[in-house]
Amino acid sequence: MAMLSEIADDKRMTQTAMGAGSTIGLAVTMMLGSLGVSLPYVALPTLSEAFGVSLHAVQWIVTSYLLAVTTLVVGVGRLGDMFGPRNVLLAGLSLFMVASVACAAAPAFWVLLAGRVLQGTGAAALMALTLVIARQSVGKDKMGRVMGLLGTMSAIGTALGPAFGGALTASFDWRAIFLALIPMSAISLALVLITIPSVAAPRRSTAAFDGGGTLLLGLSVALYALALSGVTGGWCSAGLFLLAIVSATVFVFVEHRAEVPLVPFGLMRDVKLVAGLTSNMLTSAVMMATLVVGPFYLSQGIGLDVLTVGVIVSIGPIVAAISGVPAGFVVDKFGARAVLVAGLAQVLVGCSALAMLTRAAGVSGYVAALAVLTSGYQLFLAANNTAVMLSASEEQRGVISGMLTLSRNLGLATGASLMGGIFAALIDGLAAGNLDSVARALNITFAFAGGLILIALAVVTRATPLAEVRPDER
Repeated sequence: MAMLSEIADDKRMTQTAMGAGSTIGLAVTMMLGSLGVSLPYVALPTLSEAFGVSLHAVQWIVTSYLLAVTTLVVGVGRLGDMFGPRNVLLAGLSLFMVASVACAAAPAFWVLLAGRVLQGTGAAALMALTLVIARQSVGKDKMGRVMGLLGTMSAIGTALGPAFGGALTASFDWRAIFLALIPMSAISLALVLITIPSVAAPRRSTAAFDGGGTLLLGLSVALYALALSGVTGGWCSAGLFLLAIVSATVFVFVEHRAEVPLVPFGLMRDVKLVAGLTSNMLTSAVMMATLVVGPFYLSQGIGLDVLTVGVIVSIGPIVAAISGVPAGFVVDKFGARAVLVAGLAQVLVGCSALAMLTRAAGVSGYVAALAVLTSGYQLFLAANNTAVMLSASEEQRGVISGMLTLSRNLGLATGASLMGGIFAALIDGLAAGNLDSVARALNITFAFAGGLILIALAVVTRATPLAEVRPDER
């Protein structure tokens, strides 16, 4: 018993030391992955002109990165479980840096796209394994604030990307965007090497990696994302969606017979995990609506110019950046499950405010509702990530972290297509300048969004009623 006590004390001391030293490295790494998404946004017209490709084609510079992250994140998480999250994170950072060099030096458009796919592959490790290492690095009493900080850094990367990318493109040229990622990658790599101790990885052979399952899951996710993106349009999108269902069905069939499946289906019997993944996807879809629908309402419904719309839309990520760390402290104080429900309730209030918003409320009314919704989302995100990662066993943290990121990305893709499609279908007479129809479309769209949050609340409270929260979760 004394020996067990000493081991436990040593583990707590290691967690404290790692938590103090590794937080900065993890924060920078998380921000780097988000910057990789948002930096090229403003430069897309410049890239279209530089390579002589259409605006439709140049969108693949963003899409290829996101597809790579989404399709590979669960497999990368599984590799982290097999070979150690620090080792796989270092490999991901190295690949991200090399891919940034390839993008900056790209002599042709297809080379740039290939570089972006490689960047996205590296970013999958950045986004999945930072959560795993955070779980290893700190004790339960500080998990909330670390998850809140990681959420803040992700939001900062998203918010800074367009402005930083625009400044680099205007001052130099488009290559400067990717050149800037090289020293950032090197700094992050050095921080991980210095601040995060090496931990012996489980002894597992490469045969334990489910390559077939990884390919099938990646194919299913890619087909689903492409179908929702609308890049093919009409019947082609419907066909891609059908193929996604077929591929997912084959994936389930293969996984049930795999010796070491990529996603152990026993995990799906954990109602708390399923609730966390489901609510994560639903709330991400709602958050994407603010980015897809909001600009149209502000420009066409209120009549703001493009510059003003850009400033107002950026308020969401700014609020997320400001509220992330406080949200983490709230989680540590009151417990993940209670704050998770409170965060969803606040998101519901924000959706309700947008559902009742009138044009007379103007910009201030929209911004107030957006601030309530976004800060509530940060509460939910910090609490949900904490609850899911605390419940994950050591040998499955990587794959569960990957599933968290996958559910978020699928939610973003679904929100962009579904919420944007609902808004577009509702607008009547927009070309004729019927401003009231734009406001009504916003109201109905966010009333639907509120319905999604009600589903998320029902799923979460059914999985873990507040009366059943254990004392160590408070």
